[in-house]
Amino acid sequence: MRTLPPQREFAFLLHDVARMMKTSADHAVRPCGMTRAQWAVLSKVERFEGLKQTELADMLDIQPITLTRLIDRLCDAKLLERRPDPDDRRAKRLYLLPAAKPILDRLWPIGNDLMASVCAGIDDADLARTIGHLTLMRDNLRQLIEQRTSASAEDDKLHA
Repeated sequence: MRTLPPQREFAFLLHDVARMMKTSADHAVRPCGMTRAQWAVLSKVERFEGLKQTELADMLDIQPITLTRLIDRLCDAKLLERRPDPDDRRAKRLYLLPAAKPILDRLWPIGNDLMASVCAGIDDADLARTIGHLTLMRDNLRQLIEQRTSASAEDDKLHA
């Protein structure tokens, strides 16, 4: 049997933690009549009001068509609205409606409680270091993706 190097063990563990956090979040918000995905949309729009749908899809790492369905439901529930982008008539910008605030106010402590449980036993200094390490890993991955994307584009030009 092969012994996994720490980097590979970390990758498997990180994936497990992320998957389990998603499951826990879905269970936690169900009593509020929400899904984790809807909560994520509302939370991002609250933090970055006026986002384009394409920007939000990138931030949430979901397909635009999936996001469109989520936004449709949130608009139908009068929690979110699309407004035309003054600089791009094809684009829509997203804004919270007043009815979203009480829901977000209910979701805030749920998120705090969930993360307090997830981070139980980890002191603030260790958590800050972990955040720093994960941020660096995310930046490394972005750079790797950009390099591969530009290399692929160059390869496509050569074969065109």
